[in-house]
Amino acid sequence: MCIGMPMQVLRIEPGHALCQGRGEQRRVNTALVDELQVGDWLLVFLNDARECISAQRAHEVNAALDMVQHAMAGNYDTAAQDDALGFHLPSHMNLQDLHALTGDKQ
Repeated sequence: MCIGMPMQVLRIEPGHALCQGRGEQRRVNTALVDELQVGDWLLVFLNDARECISAQRAHEVNAALDMVQHAMAGNYDTAAQDDALGFHLPSHMNLQDLHALTGDKQ
């Protein structure tokens, strides 16, 4: 399984960008995304940028990755993590929030 990492563009080069995210810097192939500017956020899979994302979406993905990292380390407290990160996992949402998340009009 390949997991996308949000990375922020630090410098642009022809066909590539130097990006930073989750504590590391990488030279990322940008052939699959539109024109970039320094400060843009990318979702990166195996050193290839697959899409440009908003800063909000980068925060959400990073928060989800943090939850996975905590769970793998065995120190995940669902309620505390949900409150600290500002959103809830679907398994902890009420029915109305689940409908909103999925776009269901019920």
